Amino acid sequence: MRKYGLIGRNIDYSFSKNHFAKKFKKEKLDCEYTNFDLKSISEFPQLLKDNPKIKGLNVTIPYKKAIIPFLDSLSRKAEKIGAVNTIKITNKGQLKGYNTDYYGFKESITPLLKKYHKKALILGAGGASRAIIFALTKLGIHTTIVSRSKNIYIDFTYNELTNEIIDEHLIIINCTPLGTFPNVEECPDIPYNAISKKHILYDLVYNPPLSSFLTRGKLKEATICNGEKMLRLQAEKSWQIWN
Repeated sequence: MRKYGLIGRNIDYSFSKNHFAKKFKKEKLDCEYTNFDLKSISEFPQLLKDNPKIKGLNVTIPYKKAIIPFLDSLSRKAEKIGAVNTIKITNKGQLKGYNTDYYGFKESITPLLKKYHKKALILGAGGASRAIIFALTKLGIHTTIVSRSKNIYIDFTYNELTNEIIDEHLIIINCTPLGTFPNVEECPDIPYNAISKKHILYDLVYNPPLSSFLTRGKLKEATICNGEKMLRLQAEKSWQIWN
């Protein structure tokens, strides 16, 4: 039996385990997919020792950047992005990191784009946002990063956002876990009254399917999209890499 899994923190809700369980059953594959909930990334080497038959892993919040020092090599895209969500383990035990979030996001947002979608607000500056910024840059879309605190990489804090900034950025992407079940009432603190029909609101959150962030966009007749399609696409790209 081939073994695969997901590492992250508080991942009982994980999309990946259910996705691969269905895939293995449908395609009659002798494979197993396990969630590995790590309190700290320092537990990763012991996980590998305890599970020597693992052939591949997915990586989720909050370890997409923290996992990198534990890997033997990175794909070119993962190196440029600075975050990893897929690990391939060779027969010799070598660990190579990839980023398939980039592919999943790019393929899922492209059909929604119009000519006037030139600028995007990225809400959150964690590992998840890095693949999003990389994909948007490749699509020729300028990105502006919003976070709770300011540093040289952050363009605005949430309390600096104005109606004019929202009006100028017709793509808004939630790269934070705000709104994830069970905290479904939470959402990023932005001026939602400035959202228009021309806006795209894209939420990496997929549980619930219609987050508070997306609900507020829907009320303004914006185009909305959750993270499920991105996850399906990145999962299948991970499978290709492992096999």
